[in-house]
Amino acid sequence: MKKCLLALVSATAAIVASQAGCSAQKSSPWRSLLSGSALAGWRSLKSETPGSGWTIDHGVLTSVRSTGDLVTNDEFGDFELSLEWKISKGGNSGVFYRVNLAGGDAYQTGPEFQILDNLNAEDRQQPHHRAGSLYDLVAPSKETVRPTGRWNQARIIVCGWKVEHWLNGRKVVDVDLASSNGRALISHSKFANASQFASFKRGRIVLQDHGNVVSFRRIKIRALDAQ
Repeated sequence: MKKCLLALVSATAAIVASQAGCSAQKSSPWRSLLSGSALAGWRSLKSETPGSGWTIDHGVLTSVRSTGDLVTNDEFGDFELSLEWKISKGGNSGVFYRVNLAGGDAYQTGPEFQILDNLNAEDRQQPHHRAGSLYDLVAPSKETVRPTGRWNQARIIVCGWKVEHWLNGRKVVDVDLASSNGRALISHSKFANASQFASFKRGRIVLQDHGNVVSFRRIKIRALDAQ
């Protein structure tokens, strides 16, 4: 039975990855981005040292006070990222991807998986600003976010510039930012004048410090091969 369950999980993961036009590399297993109680492998946008407001306790990474975004040391190309997040009441945060350090603030180069308290946050009114959205570009196709204080499971799949956002087991965003439709979305967004937005083939993962308490756990990533 255990072998059957493992096979089912592996098959499901492969299907999810293939829907973005990529397949998991046999040589690239899941890699955890959290290690023990230290922030090894992470930095700030403008410093090689993580901000002191980020802490790890029993595998849970939390921004307890505002000291800047948390950034991976490594860059990633095509990838599948899985993590769990929990936001405080009225809170706002996000996960940026393919961020380039030379490009300024994270939002100037990297698209964002929005993290939000959909019931109480100030930025809840616009559908493409709600939890799970591709921020300011694509609204989630369905509301799958859990109430404040509960853990949510997020998955981000990027292959080329074809992007999928999954929230609590449901795909909520599916768009190709390199397509004519994707470029049109960008041209009518806050990023219209950000010339390097969604342009890099590789970049860093960034956890946003938006001034609210936010927690992450079980952060893992794996490389994908374009099919």
